[in-house]
Formats: sequence, structure tokens, C-alpha cells
Amino acid sequence: MQSNISLNASRSSAIEINKVLKNTYMLLSMTLAFSAVTAGVSMAMGFSHMAALVMMLGAFVLLFVVNKKADKASGIFWIFAFTGLMGASLGPMLSYYAAMPNGTSLILQALGGTALIFFALSGYALTSKKDFSFMGGFLMVGLIVVLIAAVANIFFAIPAVSLAISAVIIMIMSGLILFDTSRIIHGGETNYIRATVSLYLNIYNIFVHLLHLLGVFGGDD
Repeated sequence: MQSNISLNASRSSAIEINKVLKNTYMLLSMTLAFSAVTAGVSMAMGFSHMAALVMMLGAFVLLFVVNKKADKASGIFWIFAFTGLMGASLGPMLSYYAAMPNGTSLILQALGGTALIFFALSGYALTSKKDFSFMGGFLMVGLIVVLIAAVANIFFAIPAVSLAISAVIIMIMSGLILFDTSRIIHGGETNYIRATVSLYLNIYNIFVHLLHLLGVFGGDD
């Protein structure tokens, strides 16, 4: 009797986890597509870097709203508002790279590289079923250190440090893809809106910093 109860509970848990995974990847694909649209609109309208900064700050505020509303139906609206602003804030940066002789190629390479990193790491976490929760503390410390370094480099403006920061951020975000996917698989994250936000930010940051590195090593930055 006890074993049947445990088996039923295990099946229910597995069904719930699969539901969260399915909803997360569906919402993630939709928000990424929406971000691509708003980025294109931003480029077409010729938004300035100052406008991009304002939109980024607005998105930062909305991030708190999304987390607060994640358990409600309105959470869907807020996550699209958040990712829409995040996408639009990329417009000026994408316009800058697109104006380079090989700019379109750089952007496509960054998109392809980001997709490859995400699918490879997420796929590994899904197939291996390994628990990557042990990485949480290390990744958090890494984020704090790189944030301090980024703020310091605003004043020192050392190109080599900027490159190093971008490389480290890509590694940290790659680790967070494993960590966040693992949390969903093992029931640590049961809200697909919060799970989507986490993975979206990982992908967003990998793309931005991979594009920065490609721009520099492409000799046109």
C-alpha cells in the first residue's frame, strides 16, 4: 500500500515537472521571438543609446513586477512587457554592429553561438538528469565579482578587462543554464514564468557578450 502511494506521488511529481518544462520552453521561445521583434522595431526607429538605457532601467523595474505577479494570470502580460523592453534596448547596439562591413555576419554568428550554447547545455542537463544545485553559491559569487569588476572598469576603461568580463559572464551564464534547468528537473522551480525569466536572462547575456567578443576579434570594434 505504502509503495503504491509513493509510486503515485512520484508519477504525479514527474507529470508536474514535465508540465513546467513544457510551459517554460514554450514561453521562452515566445518571449525570445517577441524580443527579436521589438529589437527590430527599435533599430528601425533609430533609438539612441540613452533611450536604450532608459528601457533597460524600465525592464529592471519590471523584473520585480514579473516575480511578484508570477503566480497570477497577469504574470504573462508582465513577462512580455519585460522581455519586450529588453529586446528594444538591444536596438542601438545591434544598429552599431549592423553598420560594420561584416556586421550582419557577426550578429548571426552571435545568435548561432548563443543557440548552440543553450541547446547543448540545456540538453545535457535534461538527458543526464544531474543535479547542478551545488553550483549555485559559486555562480552567485562569480556574478558579484564580475559586477564589481564591470563597475570599476567604467572608470578605468581598460579594453582587456572588458574582454575578460565578457568572457567570464558567458561562462557564468552557461553555468546558470545548467543550474536553472536542473532546478526545474528536480522540482526546485515549479513556476514556469520565473523559470522562463531565469533562462531568458541567461540567453540574453550570452548573446550580448558573445557579440561583443566577436566584434572585437573580428577587428572591427
